[in-house]
Amino acid sequence: MKVNFGLLTDLRTGLLSDNTRMRKSYFKGVDSPPLIDETIGACFDRIAARYPQREALVVRHQGIRWTWSEYRNEVDQLAQGLLALGIGPGDRVGIWAPNCFEWCLTQFATAKIGAILVCINPAYRVFELEYALNQSGCKAVIAAEQFKSSRYLEMLQRLAPELDSCEQGKLESARLPWLETVIRMGTEKTSGMYNFDDVCRLGGEREFIRMEEIQAGMSPRDVINIQFTSGTTGNPKGAALTHFNILNNANQVAAGMKFTEQDRLCIPVPMYHCFGMVLGKLACVTQGATAIFPADAFEPTAVLETVATERCTALHGVPTMFIAELEHPDFDRFDLSSLRTGIMAGAPCPVEVMKKVISRMNMAEILIAYGQTECSPVNHMTRADDPIEKRVESVGRAGPHLEVKIVGEDGGIVPVGQPGDICTRGYAVMKGYWNEPERTAETIDAGGWLHSGDLGVMDEQGYVAVVGRLKDMIIRGGENIYPREIEEFLFTHPDIQDAKVVGISDEKYGEEVCAWVQLKAGAVLSEDEIRAFCKDHIAYFKVPRYIRIVEEFPMTVTGKVQKFKMREKMEKELGLD
Repeated sequence: MKVNFGLLTDLRTGLLSDNTRMRKSYFKGVDSPPLIDETIGACFDRIAARYPQREALVVRHQGIRWTWSEYRNEVDQLAQGLLALGIGPGDRVGIWAPNCFEWCLTQFATAKIGAILVCINPAYRVFELEYALNQSGCKAVIAAEQFKSSRYLEMLQRLAPELDSCEQGKLESARLPWLETVIRMGTEKTSGMYNFDDVCRLGGEREFIRMEEIQAGMSPRDVINIQFTSGTTGNPKGAALTHFNILNNANQVAAGMKFTEQDRLCIPVPMYHCFGMVLGKLACVTQGATAIFPADAFEPTAVLETVATERCTALHGVPTMFIAELEHPDFDRFDLSSLRTGIMAGAPCPVEVMKKVISRMNMAEILIAYGQTECSPVNHMTRADDPIEKRVESVGRAGPHLEVKIVGEDGGIVPVGQPGDICTRGYAVMKGYWNEPERTAETIDAGGWLHSGDLGVMDEQGYVAVVGRLKDMIIRGGENIYPREIEEFLFTHPDIQDAKVVGISDEKYGEEVCAWVQLKAGAVLSEDEIRAFCKDHIAYFKVPRYIRIVEEFPMTVTGKVQKFKMREKMEKELGLD
């Protein structure tokens, strides 16, 4: 999205009164509902005890349908099994899989024993996996066998060939020095690895007592989750989130959707992301609602069938998901009359799409949410009774118990109607980046304000419109992609001298990745060979759709690359200008 910020400011402020023009872009959310001062495990047990026979979890593609009592029993068995393996408070446990019931159990089992869950993107390849496991210091990883073209166990074996000859739980790997235990899903046996189901049977009375002791001694302010988010300087950063952070964010979002134990939420978004993990599963836990997963990944037919068959009252998704559902050739044969609400997030929603979601999908109370991983993730949300204009022209107002301000380059709060960096302060702000105090200080200032790097404009009512980005970031179909990370990866190819990456406008995904590559002297490399190299090592959504081999980049007189010129030239070449 191209925005003339000077013109935007002139137009908006020109329509405002002198009094409004003097108002500052600051808004504080309401103070209700109250914040929850308990751990995730305590909340889970409280809800399970209140609604033992109500349906809690449905994973349709795996045939899982558990009541809260059954769900709690399954979680406790895994928690005790992990304790039996020597995993306990503070240990990092990675989870690398598409949506599945094992993911659900791992999320809550680790929370009950104080282990820190490390979410690993199921699209990661070897290059990214190695960094994530080592940066977080994972002691254990729980992995699916494979998903689509990703063969998870084979990638782990490539990184740690020592698995072929080591005892279970006693891995000593040169490339993964922290990792001791690998737990695989499925029934097949793999050298050096435990099976997930076997781990669930390892615990006993001693581990049950230990689990109860750990829960009693935990603090809601303890870090319980590491979510990786890309950074402008290259490698992903691990946002360290506490029980208090994500449990309360989930509760506030559930309250915004007016959730009760009667609600049934269809969750087609990925569990590894805050959208599925916090705004999905955990939001359901706070109210006793039912979490329903239609498939291991998004598939529009599965979503529509699930909503109709399970009588879902809510549905989550990014705009491209809702578009795919609306454009399904058999859309009209699905009964979606049970739907009421849900969350659309991850990218701006076109007006016509919102109108169709409300009218054709019966989601009159659908909400728009905005935030960032470092904010657990939601800091802005529309209300169920907001007019449609507010739900497509803004991302809502600051959530309960949060403060939001828009600041200029000098750090001061800008007047209403002027663009600036969106900053948030309150319960949802992460504890920091895992083991990276310097990068934390770059993002959270001395006053506790989290700087998003997104350019926003606040109106006189406190509603914020996101109009651009300070950071060099690409948003492709709701996935945040930082060019520097891809550039640094491309540098690892022996024939590439330099590479620059930009985002190019795309009608379907919002933006697509474009790479300009300079080759080393005498090197011969095709665009397809570069693309194949990327596909083998980095997530599919980061693989450049457009690749150009060039002799030079457009530069300023001081030697800085002018990426905006690259973008303009490519969009003109592609007819997108």
